[in-house]
Amino acid sequence: MAAVDDLKFRANPDATTISIDEPTEAHKKQHSRRQEPGREEDDELLGTDDSDKTELLAGQKKSAPFWTFEYYQTFFDVDTYQVLDRIKGSVFPVPGRNFVRLYVRSNPDLYGPFWICATLVFAIAVSGNLSNFFIHLGRPTYHYVPEFRKVSIAATTIYAYAWLVPLALWGFLMWRNSKVMNIVSYSFLEIVCVYGYSLFVYIPTAILWIIPQKVVRWVLMIFSLCLSGSVLVMTFWPAVRDDNRRIALATMGTIVLLHALLSVGCLAYFFDAPEVDFPAPIIPAHNGTTLITKVK
Repeated sequence: MAAVDDLKFRANPDATTISIDEPTEAHKKQHSRRQEPGREEDDELLGTDDSDKTELLAGQKKSAPFWTFEYYQTFFDVDTYQVLDRIKGSVFPVPGRNFVRLYVRSNPDLYGPFWICATLVFAIAVSGNLSNFFIHLGRPTYHYVPEFRKVSIAATTIYAYAWLVPLALWGFLMWRNSKVMNIVSYSFLEIVCVYGYSLFVYIPTAILWIIPQKVVRWVLMIFSLCLSGSVLVMTFWPAVRDDNRRIALATMGTIVLLHALLSVGCLAYFFDAPEVDFPAPIIPAHNGTTLITKVK
């Protein structure tokens, strides 16, 4: 007969145990989101919190202090192929595709937005001067004088739009994210990146604005506005659609309105400025009187 100690249950510390519990809260939320119609594709485009955390943990590395050069160097750590790919995505937007999720979220940069804005500033300033020259070309009283102030005005307008509007939008999304838990929030760097690349289409448009035909200019402006505005709408609509319907529509309307004001303002100020009436030359007559010739 076996001893009493031999019949006692002995637990093996190396044995694998399997517990059957109720599904966790995270699995329940994930399952409930998958059951909602039309949300699977949006989750794939925007990414869930789990996927974002996985990406962050996978590439997590110790960040340098903000007062060091290495901290700001990471914002320009991008190669030519990535910049060209993001430019292509901003010029040829695909309906239903999120620009941040496809091009920016893996490595948002400031290199592309900075140089796109700088190129756009000089394109608008130089094209505006050339447009003014071609309009008054052939008039005997016209003397071409370069307007260098247009460079500073264009730089102030473009960079203020590319930085202040994303800052305001980022603050608004952060505020609404504290009110509505389902809102997808973007980082400030991602929003700046979207706005910067969305302005690329205006560079060739500004060059074509030299054509001295108002109809052609306005058609080009509307085309560029629709193209770049669609990038902003398809990017930020998924971030506000779960909010109150009126607030969501008002947010998207404000984004499109500010973008339209930039386009119309640049065209009206730098290219469609009213013509200046130059004074007619005074030609002295032989009999001592003066004649004023009217130049048309």
